[in-house]
Amino acid sequence: MTESENGAIAVVTDDGRMTIPRCIRNKLRLDLPGHVRFVETEDGEVVVRPVKRPSKLRGALKDEETDQETPATELLCEERQQDTEATDEKHGLSERDG
Repeated sequence: MTESENGAIAVVTDDGRMTIPRCIRNKLRLDLPGHVRFVETEDGEVVVRPVKRPSKLRGALKDEETDQETPATELLCEERQQDTEATDEKHGLSERDG
């Protein structure tokens, strides 16, 4: 691997393996071991993008206003229960009628 004036160069082996140059790994903030995605643009260029581990994404959707850490599944179950109760009330049903 060498650095050229147009970027870093990596050697691709006969079996298709290559080492991503350290300067590129640092720039992409790659976890090691990790994964990258090769994406072809409309212009036909290939772009290398890091793929984040699911564990790194944990909490990314956390409700920042309430600092809520309740799992989404639990929130959906609670919402579904509330919807069921509201529908039952609307139609005059109760647990005793079931």
